[in-house]
Amino acid sequence: MENGSDASEQVVPNDSIDRTTGEREASTGRGPDRRSFLRGTAVGGASVFGLFTVGATSGAASRAGYDDVVDVVEAGADDTGSESITPVLEELRADDTAFVFPEGRYYMDRQFRYTGFENVGFFGEGATLVPADYHAFDGPQRRLFRLGVSYSPGERLAFEGFDVDQTAPDTGIRVIEAGVSDRLEVRDVTIRGVHDSGTSGPGMFALTSPDGTGVVERFRAPDGGTHIDETVNAGNGWRGPIGIEANTNVGRLEFRDCVLGGFPDNGLYATNEDGTYVVDGGTFRNSNGANVRVGGVGSEIRGVTVEIDETGPHDRSQRPIRLETGEDLLVSDAEISITSPQPTSHALSVLNSCESAHIEDVDIEIEGDAVNHGIVISPEAGETEVFDTSVTHETAGGYPFWIRGSDSRDRVLAARLSIDGEAGDAAGFREGIRCERHNCRFTELEVEQPGREGVERDALAVLGEDTTVYRATLEASRHPYVDRGADNLLRNAELESDGDNAGVHLAPDATGSTLKVNRIHGGIRDRGAGTTHTWSNEHV
Repeated sequence: MENGSDASEQVVPNDSIDRTTGEREASTGRGPDRRSFLRGTAVGGASVFGLFTVGATSGAASRAGYDDVVDVVEAGADDTGSESITPVLEELRADDTAFVFPEGRYYMDRQFRYTGFENVGFFGEGATLVPADYHAFDGPQRRLFRLGVSYSPGERLAFEGFDVDQTAPDTGIRVIEAGVSDRLEVRDVTIRGVHDSGTSGPGMFALTSPDGTGVVERFRAPDGGTHIDETVNAGNGWRGPIGIEANTNVGRLEFRDCVLGGFPDNGLYATNEDGTYVVDGGTFRNSNGANVRVGGVGSEIRGVTVEIDETGPHDRSQRPIRLETGEDLLVSDAEISITSPQPTSHALSVLNSCESAHIEDVDIEIEGDAVNHGIVISPEAGETEVFDTSVTHETAGGYPFWIRGSDSRDRVLAARLSIDGEAGDAAGFREGIRCERHNCRFTELEVEQPGREGVERDALAVLGEDTTVYRATLEASRHPYVDRGADNLLRNAELESDGDNAGVHLAPDATGSTLKVNRIHGGIRDRGAGTTHTWSNEHV
């Protein structure tokens, strides 16, 4: 076992459907367990970010599974917030022990460190931790509890039932940093007050073994953090605190019903390609970088609510959900709202390092006077499926669904996708769906692009090759369907322009266009495209 002061610190960089046609089958292939989670009740505004009640851990529950139980107050810890409890905890440090904190206030001005243990637990029963401010904290101003490290992890750890009062000026610290190999349980931790010291964010968690499992449940930091340049720690780091960090995890780590306000360097950041993450429920708001940033193998984001309604002077990109560095990633049953848009704050991003992703039952609403995009698939991202998803897009411009171009033939399949809203055409972003990739499939689309204040927008523009659009209703203020690619097929679609424009626009560089069994209002406008095949279309 190890204890005592830190050695050298390691800095971790922050850096149901047929898949060919899109037809519904008896089974989705993802398994019913991946769609069986009910969306948590969406609670808005102050009711979400008001006062929380810390879950009290009963004495009986605290004692289960431990050889010894220690009441820290009976053992000498001050519960009035007048004297630091860290020296007492260091004297009490012992394995196979549950440390119980009765109701009271517990001041800490130095880190408590314990590594190499087999089984310990820390249980608050109405307890409030009170960290010293930046100036009074003794030693590295990074954390209150450091429990296990990568080279000497704990085996089993529980940490439950604590309020953290950091409402004093220049106060904010990592409450817990945990590295365990077998089982991690963190529950009912609520941080009150803005993290305005510019030091490490509230939580960092890692399972050090691929067989390890963990849950972080109801970890709440609703007041967010201040950019480092606006704190007493200015000049000593980049951006500032992350809400929850888990980038060294290699086990299966779940985050349940967590709440994070706006942090300057990502909200939930969990992207290690060797780990698996599950984000189940929770509310995330206004973080710079990304609010829910996930990678890994078979990781899932389900039932979350993400809201961007404030942009600070240092915020450059506030992406609600960002997928990267992984494969077989799932986003389901999520609600995303953006009312403070920015051009790079895509609602849901699938990055180049994501090998495969499945997006289902996601509702996105974007509004405001700046450009903003909805779902954006990066050029080198792998196969991506988008099912039963809606985007309401009412900004100055942007693409509600943007499949960015490359030579990749990894398929993007979209089925039962609905896009609406009145948007502008700022910066030339005028299509509801812009498909620049080859080999894509769309089925059962509903796209309405009436345009804001007379702006001309297109519903769907295809710039790649070998794309199929089957069963679609496309309406636009300019062209419902634009083909600028090669060997693309449009079948069984209803196409209507709000003005006098043609329902189909074939650009001069289009070739091999095929139009079958469509109902086309306004006819076909052929600007000199190559070979075109038409069959059984109805012209209205």
